[in-house]
Amino acid sequence: MKKSLGVHPYLYPMPVLMIATYDENGTVDVMNMAWGGICENNQVALNISEGHKTARNIKLKGAFTISVADVDHLDQADFFGIASGNKLADKFARSGLHAVKSQKVDAPVIQEFPVTLECKVAEIQTQGGGFRVVGEILDVLADERVLDAHGKIDPAKVGAFAFDPFQNGYYKLGEKVGQAWSSGNRFMK
Repeated sequence: MKKSLGVHPYLYPMPVLMIATYDENGTVDVMNMAWGGICENNQVALNISEGHKTARNIKLKGAFTISVADVDHLDQADFFGIASGNKLADKFARSGLHAVKSQKVDAPVIQEFPVTLECKVAEIQTQGGGFRVVGEILDVLADERVLDAHGKIDPAKVGAFAFDPFQNGYYKLGEKVGQAWSSGNRFMK
């Protein structure tokens, strides 16, 4: 029997996305975000509060990067969700991580995170009580250490983790348990 728990954002797994931007002074800002993801083959959607420094930077620069956080940098990723760039001017510097300018967009690439999507703003939507950014993916960068022999990203090597909205935990991802568009084929007969 199922029990009603009321209205909550209870989807699992939720991604742990690192949204990186530059402000008007070229200072790196990174935000930990779970409410976003792929919305088309070449687009991402971010649902954030317009009061975040990241939202202001996105409007200013028209660009951002999204990195997949890894377990090796979980503490820094969590810090990026705890600290506000509106209150801590040296937020990124405190993390000890390193950034370089993207070659595709006016946004930083965080060197330590294994996978990064370089995105330009395609659309900003403000209706419906929220602030939604649709970004066009211009390129995906991956550390060679997370690639397989065919040059594809190997999820087991990425060390990604997911956010648990039920109890506010993080859980490591990577164990393959099936093959997409194949595991369910037995029901086609």
